[in-house]
Amino acid sequence: MLSKFHLSSASLRLIPFLLGAMYGGNALADISDTIHPFISTVYTYDDNLLRLPDNFPAVFGPRADRATQVQGGITFDRPIGRQRLTGAAKVSRVTFDHYDALDYNGKDFNADLAWQLGNHLEGNLGGSYSQTLTPFTDFHTDDRNLRKQRREYFNGAWRFHPSWRVRGAFNRFEFEYELPAQRFNDRTEDTTEAGVDYLARSGSRVGLVVRQIKGKYDNRRTVGGTLLDDDYTQDEIKANVYWTASGVTTVQVLAGYAKRKQNGFSARETSGANGRITVDWRPFGKLRFKGEGWREFAAVESNIVANSFNKGASLNATWDVSAKVQATAGVRRERRDFEKVSGVTLAGDPTDTTRGTTLGVQYLPLRNLQVGATAFSDRRTGSPFLGTGSYRAKGVSLNASVQF
Repeated sequence: MLSKFHLSSASLRLIPFLLGAMYGGNALADISDTIHPFISTVYTYDDNLLRLPDNFPAVFGPRADRATQVQGGITFDRPIGRQRLTGAAKVSRVTFDHYDALDYNGKDFNADLAWQLGNHLEGNLGGSYSQTLTPFTDFHTDDRNLRKQRREYFNGAWRFHPSWRVRGAFNRFEFEYELPAQRFNDRTEDTTEAGVDYLARSGSRVGLVVRQIKGKYDNRRTVGGTLLDDDYTQDEIKANVYWTASGVTTVQVLAGYAKRKQNGFSARETSGANGRITVDWRPFGKLRFKGEGWREFAAVESNIVANSFNKGASLNATWDVSAKVQATAGVRRERRDFEKVSGVTLAGDPTDTTRGTTLGVQYLPLRNLQVGATAFSDRRTGSPFLGTGSYRAKGVSLNASVQF
């Protein structure tokens, strides 16, 4: 694989620019205490870009391809009295060596206002917008399919007692897909929640949250001659815990009971344990571990089904080898269960399992210059229920970034 690896001319031209900008950066560095410009480039080789099954006919061309991403933008952090405004604005250009019809301009904007009124009321108000290429894991095509995602949110908490607070929040996510064959995934998801927390002097907290999620799809899909209504309502009641177990261990839990009802098919109502647990462990000052486990509903960008129930776990490690070198490693496993629809006949067991592994290293030769490399492996096993079946992919990426 490495014998096929080469840098594109765009990447080669950008590296001297990054280094030159770095050494000349003293005059430009820290334009202000609020705004910080940056530029970066990422070069990636992937031996199965479209995530094609092993026995898939070669109708699209070669499985492997190389991509170059050049990105520029700003981050900002501005105190305004007792409030704080933070965010980022980034634009990128991504080009592929072979599948050049996939070339696109990426966008990523976000802003958050951390607000506070008096000594007892506080919260966040913000939003984000992103435009990126939709992953190929569940829908194989060499046609470009950009996904636009918008989010608006507001939350607030009232600390009515030194040890107690009540909270409320609203989130709206909107998804829009460029490819006509994927527009049945256009949807809006609204989440409303309320909760109460007990705040311990140690910094730990324990609480209860009730939540309702409403999903509405703009376009209905047809499967097996059946017109499907994928709109849903999901009701949840969960424990919300942040526990400082020791000086080196913290545990976060958002887990409990959830009931999900598909509006068009009452027989597809599903309920049971649902949630996520996260453990951060720092046994040594330079070595950190983060483990997660989850049982959650998730959207599926397929032309067959709209959602799945996912059970998975991940473990990530970070090692500060020195003041300038950091190594990372991660493993992830997830099983997805797709519910069959009455009256629709699809072949195979409606499950699959995905396993992923990453290894990386980052090097900071100068204060605001970072370079690195990451190797990854991605493998799925399962039935061809979604029309995808099993696949294997691996690759490597190189990155360089500078912040002024």
